[in-house]
Amino acid sequence: MKKIALYALLLVVVYSCGSNDRGELVGVQSKRKWFAEKPAGMALIPSGSFTMGKQDEDDLGSMNTPTRTVTVSSFYMDETEITNSEYKEFVQWVKDSVVRRRLADQADLVADATAPAGNALGIQVFAYKIDTVNATAYDKYMAENYYDLEEGLQPLDWEPDLIWETGAFPDADYVEVMDSLYIRKEESVNGMRTFNTKVLKYSFPQVDVAEAVRKGKQRIDSLDILALPIYPDTTVWVKDFNYSYNDPMHQEYFSHQAYSDYPVIGVSWDQARAFCHWRTKKRNSYLSGKKNAALVPAFRLPTEAEWEFAARGGLNFGKYPWGGPSTTSDRGCFLANFKPVRGDYAVDGALYTLEAESFNANDYGLYNMAGNVSEWTATAYNQLSYYMGSTMNPNVENKENKRKIVRGGSWKDVAYFLEVSSRDYEYADTARSYIGFRTVQDYLGTKKN
Repeated sequence: MKKIALYALLLVVVYSCGSNDRGELVGVQSKRKWFAEKPAGMALIPSGSFTMGKQDEDDLGSMNTPTRTVTVSSFYMDETEITNSEYKEFVQWVKDSVVRRRLADQADLVADATAPAGNALGIQVFAYKIDTVNATAYDKYMAENYYDLEEGLQPLDWEPDLIWETGAFPDADYVEVMDSLYIRKEESVNGMRTFNTKVLKYSFPQVDVAEAVRKGKQRIDSLDILALPIYPDTTVWVKDFNYSYNDPMHQEYFSHQAYSDYPVIGVSWDQARAFCHWRTKKRNSYLSGKKNAALVPAFRLPTEAEWEFAARGGLNFGKYPWGGPSTTSDRGCFLANFKPVRGDYAVDGALYTLEAESFNANDYGLYNMAGNVSEWTATAYNQLSYYMGSTMNPNVENKENKRKIVRGGSWKDVAYFLEVSSRDYEYADTARSYIGFRTVQDYLGTKKN
């Protein structure tokens, strides 16, 4: 009798350890914990409806912004435009990865097959991180089936510090690789060793999911791999203005620490998207190393509707982010960085751009949604898009259309382009001295007040 009772008790214990749902429907419980966390430097834009488009006279008579009521979902948005300092972090990461990739390729090329395991000297310190001795079954399978077949899949070793002092280069192979990254001395205008920024390319996949779904394709059939030079085009300060002395901005704007907190410019639409991909990769790479941490949605460019909704700051019928109707306060102070008073650029406090966190934020906590620099959006320009788009999260996109909407106006624009409903466009492969960007991220779930 005691044995039977003990056996029954064991069954209860075993069953209770494996499940406690008592046979009821309880759903699948994820081991990963999710809670909405506001990304650093971003503001939460609540979902809502607003009247999109020109709500008063359209001075230019473009007739491409008729009023209509649309609704957008909640999302996070950068409080400021992406700054030179923030974009430099992206450039530095790409620079490190390019240098390490070239060093690893060279180490693989000159590796001595007879060298004892673990005897990593000189350039071999930077060899690909493939440990077939202590590797897991998965790592061994990947090494045998992929790493030697597809360029770029081999895992880099990020642990050893790169050596930049020429006197400390460990061997001739290291010297050869580093020398290949610089402009040749005879081609340098000042005779100094200058890093060749054209080698700084970032590869990332782009999938047109909507096209794949509509056409019944596999996602792989709508996949494009973009490999982009990501260094900003600093020559825009010269190319955008004929017969104007802008050499100091051309030479110093991106490189000098005096402009670290100023908005990055000279970045094309695709380069802005590359930054978004890298930012997502950076965040999720960190989270993947945390136990039970859920990954976050991708950072991306805002749609045109999201941008206008955020710029209004909850003031549905405001002309500008601060409401309006004027560009100056009741004390006569300008409220944005633009081109007022027939070209007196400096009367608003700046000849060119200002720090990304300048003037007052709107009611959503966003700075410079009017003026300073215009901003890329994810939406393609179409004169009829307001008539074509949905009233729920509208976005008329067409990858064949290279004209992309820019919003907000810039330091060189008149007040009309500062209005929250004004539209303008630029070609996706074009960089300008007056166009920057900020990123957004989807808010998952429903915000509870």
